[in-house]
Amino acid sequence: MRPPAPDVRRAAAARLAGLATPPGALGRLGDLAVWWSATQGAVPPPPVDHVRLVIFAGDHGVAAHGVSAFPAEITTAMVRTFVAGRAGVSALAAAHGVTVRVLDLGVDDDLIGVPDEVRARKVRRGSGAIHLQDALTPDETRTALEAGRAVAAEEIAAGARLLLTGDMGIGNTTPAAALVAAGLGVPAEDVVGRGTGVDDAGLERKRTVVAAALARAGDRVLDPVDTLTALGSADLAATTGYLVAAAEAGVPVLLDGLMSVACALTADRISPGAAAWYAAGHRSTEPAQSLALDKLGLEPLLDLGLRLGEGSGAVAAVPLVRSAAALLRDVALLSELMA
Repeated sequence: MRPPAPDVRRAAAARLAGLATPPGALGRLGDLAVWWSATQGAVPPPPVDHVRLVIFAGDHGVAAHGVSAFPAEITTAMVRTFVAGRAGVSALAAAHGVTVRVLDLGVDDDLIGVPDEVRARKVRRGSGAIHLQDALTPDETRTALEAGRAVAAEEIAAGARLLLTGDMGIGNTTPAAALVAAGLGVPAEDVVGRGTGVDDAGLERKRTVVAAALARAGDRVLDPVDTLTALGSADLAATTGYLVAAAEAGVPVLLDGLMSVACALTADRISPGAAAWYAAGHRSTEPAQSLALDKLGLEPLLDLGLRLGEGSGAVAAVPLVRSAAALLRDVALLSELMA
């Protein structure tokens, strides 16, 4: 995997050092500006426009086993809410000029009345309960990965300069935590959090489910695609394919919470070096996300205690990327002032 242009990164860092600001005064905004320039292959960098978010939706068999504070039917209701433009991320996206697209990869409902384009990539209804059975068949995993790759290509062809990932699926923090545990080789107790707000008993059930899932998967966790088959879901596999394809195409991605980062970790396992094309929008409250970010070498832009999902943390961070690009592009150079 080729990294964002090293020569442009060096030129951007040199421009940052030459701005009419005290050394280091821009802090991490300066680092973000250098990354953005490198991904765009230009110094000064272009504006951060044509930002596009894709929300991959799916249901999870573990939701029937007491790992979530909400019933699985919420997934269907929220897909309809995205289509209507009334979700939390819809409001943020409208405020920040982000295009939103939602896709059903594995919702356990036929979604009658929802636009056909939302359902065009559906792989199956729901994914297997990972502590009892594989989430997907190998063919379904390949189909979901290819669906994600195709969606990334569509968004790029539509002019995307920055891609975002979002998720919707009751119970999805359980397979996402399992993907992180598998990718890092750590036990269930290190990765499991409260998700949408389970109580202590629910938290213990999640730990038990993830531990059983990891034990059932065995050595298959050594292969990232086999890991998706055993422990993932259709929506998580599609997100992984989307992230791999974006990095291969040289289009940067602003990651969201646990699901997004678990898939980024898996994408980097499939295509080592892909993480250089990703930035972390925010730190979620899930421990698995922080562990995966550390492995990927990514420092979140925001830390607001968000656990909404949907891509909301990534969308909330878009103004920071725009600010970073504007600073590196529009601030005068010290040499210009002294001329």
